Amino acid sequence: MRQGNFEQARKGRKPAALTAMWVLGCTLLVAAVSLPARAGEPDNSGDARILSKQDEPLTQYRAFRRMHAKSERFNQEGWLDAWTELDERGFRYQIVSERGSDYVRNKVLRTVLKREQELIADGHADRAALTEDNYVFSDAEEGPDGLQYVAMKPKRKEVMLVDGRMVLSADGSDVLRVEGRLAKNPSFWTSLVNVIRHFAKVDGVRVPVSTQSVAKVKFAGHSRLDVEYEYESINGRTVTTAARRVIASALAANR
Repeated sequence: MRQGNFEQARKGRKPAALTAMWVLGCTLLVAAVSLPARAGEPDNSGDARILSKQDEPLTQYRAFRRMHAKSERFNQEGWLDAWTELDERGFRYQIVSERGSDYVRNKVLRTVLKREQELIADGHADRAALTEDNYVFSDAEEGPDGLQYVAMKPKRKEVMLVDGRMVLSADGSDVLRVEGRLAKNPSFWTSLVNVIRHFAKVDGVRVPVSTQSVAKVKFAGHSRLDVEYEYESINGRTVTTAARRVIASALAANR
């Protein structure tokens, strides 16, 4: 980079670095929404295809979403709570509370929700789904904790895909989390993005319950985005009290 361009980048590093967080954020959120529709258990051949037809697809939800973003070096962070809905009409949200840095709230968290709405409206969610169209899956291997681990390699370099692994339940019948690095950095400003998505089966439907991501951002150090979901209804059915306890337990374990 030429000296003039480098100095210009340094002068603009604060907004650019923080903006990189929402690029990361919308990628993770849309990917999380797209997974539950087809995630399932490996077939009997042990080749870790998660294309189970026994899982009920996620077609609708209403959930309370808690969002938090932080840039450590700039010591700026913001919080936002919103009701979110997904159905045949698309994705909608209503912000109910927010606090912290104006920049983080307006340029990061609010923009995450807006961008997620746009990506779903454009029909891009399938590009992040855990299917053989997007990934090559290894055979499942049992870990020392008794859980099943499946390596997953993206078939293309894309910011909506993860190079990492799935963690399955001990019997291999359920996806507990997906973890790894984004297959492609979201922008010039991010050199490394690590993500963890946690899932739970709620009244027979697998849904994301939390997402954590840490991005190494040029000139800004590490930036973090955390999202939690608390569901009111799934596929047109009110979430049961027992299922709410499952979600609360999963959230507590992931914090």
